[in-house]
Amino acid sequence: MSLVVRNELTDDEVAAVLALTAETTRADGVRPVGESALLRLRDGGGAVLAYDGDALAGVAVLDGDAGELTVHPAFRRRGHGRALVTALAGQVETLNVWAHGELPGAIALAEALGFERFRALWKMERPAGAPLPEAAPPPGVRLRTFTPGRDEDAWVRVNARAFAHHPEQGRWTRADLERREREPWFSAEGFFLAVRDDAAEDEAGGGLLGFHWTKVHEDGPIGEVYVVGVDPSAQGLGLGRVLTVTGLRHLESRGLPAVMLYVDESNTAATALYTKLGFELRSTDAMYRNSRSTR
Repeated sequence: MSLVVRNELTDDEVAAVLALTAETTRADGVRPVGESALLRLRDGGGAVLAYDGDALAGVAVLDGDAGELTVHPAFRRRGHGRALVTALAGQVETLNVWAHGELPGAIALAEALGFERFRALWKMERPAGAPLPEAAPPPGVRLRTFTPGRDEDAWVRVNARAFAHHPEQGRWTRADLERREREPWFSAEGFFLAVRDDAAEDEAGGGLLGFHWTKVHEDGPIGEVYVVGVDPSAQGLGLGRVLTVTGLRHLESRGLPAVMLYVDESNTAATALYTKLGFELRSTDAMYRNSRSTR
């Protein structure tokens, strides 16, 4: 067993890592790393690679203090997971690690290393055809779709304010947004904006109050409430509900069998809204942090 720390992956390493994550997804029924990590890996970003002989046995990535890792099913129970976590822990003072789907192996590793569970992200799903309430924007507000090349800066500003206390979403930059605009699944027709009904303000980017960015998974197919955000200045207008219903109607018009989303378990207002709209809990991603040193 050996570990290799790369600040930048080669094209061959990227291909090997993507093949590894695809294989573990098929074996476990859950994607082992999140979208942001996969995008970084595809772009050649840094990672820790675990080898068993000449074979790539596992990979771990770090984003700030949050880590994600996976080990190929053929090379599990050989210490690769522990080695990868220890390598990540050596790079930060306090390490947080995602356990997607909270699989038994991940839970056992976390407990063995003295990690504690402190955050949960719900995956919720809603079947097509479930009834939706009527939802119209309040006076002075209209809905339109995102315009690439014009709305990026305004979206980044509102997203940062809407998710000021969110450890991942609130840190998005224009580059993060534009990276996703280049993805095959991106569609401006499914990216809804709530703006002040004032053309001058809207053109200047100052009229954006909230948004609902939807996504259609190519490998599903299934729709996703990708992200819904409302500027704090517009809280109390009911825009979250209006935007969510608007996006759901759009996804249903695509003939998709279901719509899914991710939401923090602690966000009781959002989980209550989604439950009322027919979403049900399907699985949980949990984040663990080290309560004692793993070095």
